[in-house]
Amino acid sequence: MFAMSLQLVTAQDYKKVNNAVLLGRIEDAKTEIDKMATDPKAQAKAETYMWKGKIYAAIFKNQQLNAKYPNAEAEAEAALRKYEELDPTFAVAKEKDGIASYFDMYSSYINQGTARFHAKDWANAGQSFVNGIKYIDQIINNKWTSNNIAMDTTSILYAAICFQNAKQLENASVYYKRIADNKVNDTNYVDVYRFLVDYYTRGKKDESQFYKYLTIAKEVFPVHNEEWESYELDFIDTYDLKAKTDLYAKEEAAGTLTENKYIQYGSAFANAKMKDDLDSATAAMYNNKAVEAFKKAFAKNDKNAIAAFNSGVIYYNNFGELDDKVRDNIRTVQRINAEKPVEKDPKKKAAADAKVKAETEPYLKANIALEAPITQQVDQAIEWLEKAYTILKDKATRTNNEKSVINKSVDWLANLYSYKRDKVRGKDNAAFDKFEAKFKEFDALHSKF
Repeated sequence: MFAMSLQLVTAQDYKKVNNAVLLGRIEDAKTEIDKMATDPKAQAKAETYMWKGKIYAAIFKNQQLNAKYPNAEAEAEAALRKYEELDPTFAVAKEKDGIASYFDMYSSYINQGTARFHAKDWANAGQSFVNGIKYIDQIINNKWTSNNIAMDTTSILYAAICFQNAKQLENASVYYKRIADNKVNDTNYVDVYRFLVDYYTRGKKDESQFYKYLTIAKEVFPVHNEEWESYELDFIDTYDLKAKTDLYAKEEAAGTLTENKYIQYGSAFANAKMKDDLDSATAAMYNNKAVEAFKKAFAKNDKNAIAAFNSGVIYYNNFGELDDKVRDNIRTVQRINAEKPVEKDPKKKAAADAKVKAETEPYLKANIALEAPITQQVDQAIEWLEKAYTILKDKATRTNNEKSVINKSVDWLANLYSYKRDKVRGKDNAAFDKFEAKFKEFDALHSKF
């Protein structure tokens, strides 16, 4: 009889709480539930926490009451978590309309986050949206809404934006990834994918994550494939020379190298000898790989003046290096001759001449041996620099980079034809006139573009 009496009292107390809620007397309901919450018997019941969560969620949702009871948010959170421990199937909530608590908490947090967003209180705004997302996820997962949605994409986006503005990029990435993982393709969300591929390049370099979201970005927004490729090129640029070399070989074998990738790799290989401590053989190997890459870029697009120009630059620089060797050899020969002692005695003079010949002959032979490779480099430089010039000369408008390319092309072509002209001076008049005309053609174009 005593136990039944106690049970009836408890049921009566819940009825008082329920009636107060139904009449909209939230503060009266709060008084009743707070009183009940001190009773050890009530503390063991899931229904107590369901009602407490429902009442404090209603207070949190009401602007005036929330100001009066600033702990309502925390009280509602704690009560609902405890309720879920005691009733994981939500049986009581479904029977007593406790599900409304979750909708109230969701809307209250989203409103709170929106207010903080407009106040530019970024970190706290982000956390408010996160708290709201937690409740809408429960609502969706438990099918408490008739809306057929997988997630509250807008709230997730705002959470990510807030954390990004707060410079909490790791937190931002968590929520941007939820959107990307669901392959949201609304054009308003393209920046989500931009953030992720950039973040995994500059913010937190992670190759697997970068390529995961790059792949999704290409799938979801193929119209931006050129942009996605530029992000990939930026990522590749973070590799060291060995990694770039290995990746180039892998992509070359797979046939996945694009025009832009060839240029990217070509530039990396061309700059290798200036940035890396390489022996001469390795430096020459990378020099050859660079020109190979630029030529393959041009093969994919024969209107690519940059690819042609870069090929020409390598050959022009090769010519310059070989020509410097020739000049060094000439200076060495001149020095040896200048240091030859003046001998009047025929025997001593002959011996001195023989010594000079023996000392200078290797340098003279070296210069003869250099003639063929120099000619080859000069002719290749002319071929590729003229390609670049031809592509750009009739363009109505040129970028600043293209202006630089065409101006350098004509200057270097003038130098190359001057070299070829001087090599045949007094030997082949027809060739001399031909190269002289080409020299004048390009020399007249100095700084014209």
